[in-house]
Amino acid sequence: MYAPQVAGFPKAELNDIASVARCIHDKTVAIMLEPVQGEAGVIGATREFMQQLRALTQKHHLLLIVDEVQTGCGRTGQLFAYQWSDIEPDIMTLGKGIGGGVPLAALLARDEVACFEAGEQGGTYNGNPLMCAVGVAVLEHISQADFLASVRERAAYFSDALLQLSNEYGFAGERGEGLLRALLLGKEIGHEIVEKARELEPAGLLLNAPRPNLLRFMPALNVTTDEIDLMLVMLRKVLDSIV
Repeated sequence: MYAPQVAGFPKAELNDIASVARCIHDKTVAIMLEPVQGEAGVIGATREFMQQLRALTQKHHLLLIVDEVQTGCGRTGQLFAYQWSDIEPDIMTLGKGIGGGVPLAALLARDEVACFEAGEQGGTYNGNPLMCAVGVAVLEHISQADFLASVRERAAYFSDALLQLSNEYGFAGERGEGLLRALLLGKEIGHEIVEKARELEPAGLLLNAPRPNLLRFMPALNVTTDEIDLMLVMLRKVLDSIV
């Protein structure tokens, strides 16, 4: 969407290791991906593919970079989504969830590949003490022993509820990991649903359709089952007026 695209990034197919291998040449330095593609429609990299990527990068002495801006900090039911595949990347990007609603982002690297010394990376808002304090509080909270287990429990509840909704309206199912989920509509009515949901009375419902044939859901990690049920009641009102 945002031209001009940065040069030097050939695209491979998710979950197709052969397509990745074909992109590698003598100038290749890294392979980068989202463990679950968000804007593409909540499409997950398989465990097998992630492990194949790690093996491929090690074979060719390349960096493996994971973009965990959407999937990190507990979103998928693990602290980081790559952990579902039992691999370790070389570099990881974080944002959004790490700040719990305030602007905060981070780039993490293994010591062996880190190129910055403390103080080298500067900027007007870098090291903002208030934002960093929020980030510390977020990480302390989501690192509690029972928090990620509760995310997984609510994710299972939400997944079952979306699948029931899909069956009711003849949609194409649901998919996702943790509390990053998509309702597959099977028809290009996503944007219409988003618009009608916003106009609900007495209070609108904010939805997201990154692709016209699906809705994406990313509720707060401490969302309750009652709140999920309320959202589904409101969504059914919208669907009844469209489908």
